[in-house]
Amino acid sequence: MNDNKALEIIDKIFMNIFNRKNQYTLDEILEKFAFDIRLPKQVNDSITNEVTWADSISSGRFITLDNMEKRDTTVGWMLDKKNVSSLEDLIRIWNSINYTTTERVYDSENVAKSDTIYRCQNVYRSSDCGDSKNIVFCESVHESEFVLSSQRSATCMFSIRVDDSKDCSNSYNVICSSKVSNSFFIQDCFDLYECMFCSHIANKRFCIANMQFEEEEYFQIKKMIIDWILNS
Repeated sequence: MNDNKALEIIDKIFMNIFNRKNQYTLDEILEKFAFDIRLPKQVNDSITNEVTWADSISSGRFITLDNMEKRDTTVGWMLDKKNVSSLEDLIRIWNSINYTTTERVYDSENVAKSDTIYRCQNVYRSSDCGDSKNIVFCESVHESEFVLSSQRSATCMFSIRVDDSKDCSNSYNVICSSKVSNSFFIQDCFDLYECMFCSHIANKRFCIANMQFEEEEYFQIKKMIIDWILNS
């Protein structure tokens, strides 16, 4: 997984949601769409000084999962017994073996700049994700594919900025909702198709700001909204 592969995934997501190619760099995507998502941060392995990525950086002392496992299978982590005459002695000894493990990736492939990833493929700069494919800039996304800049959501496909939601597809900016498809700016809704700027409604089609529109006029407005999203 690398920057170019991440951009390929983003381009497919953009085409499905906006029917437009992505024109942004990864840094611009991060700033525009993932600005409030808790993502792994760059740190350095405290032993080798190599760059690595961690969910939690509070300890200030890090070791990659690979380096932790290498030591475990060579010299090991047990220490010879030493005299301990004070709490300071004990803390000093503990500090010699106490590192936060980084880039914890399990049963996954093609993962980069991520931490706590389980059974995933093609993941870039994400954390706490499982059973997913083609995920970029996400936190706590599960059983999903082609998802960008989303958090605490599951069973979503081709989605951007989906939070606390499930069963969403081809949608942008969905919060606390379920069964939403081909929709933008949705909050606290259920079973919407081709709706925009809607809240607290269910089982609707071609609604904008909770108002019913005809299909033709709906799509005229949708084109204007896509232009606004991508050019603002």
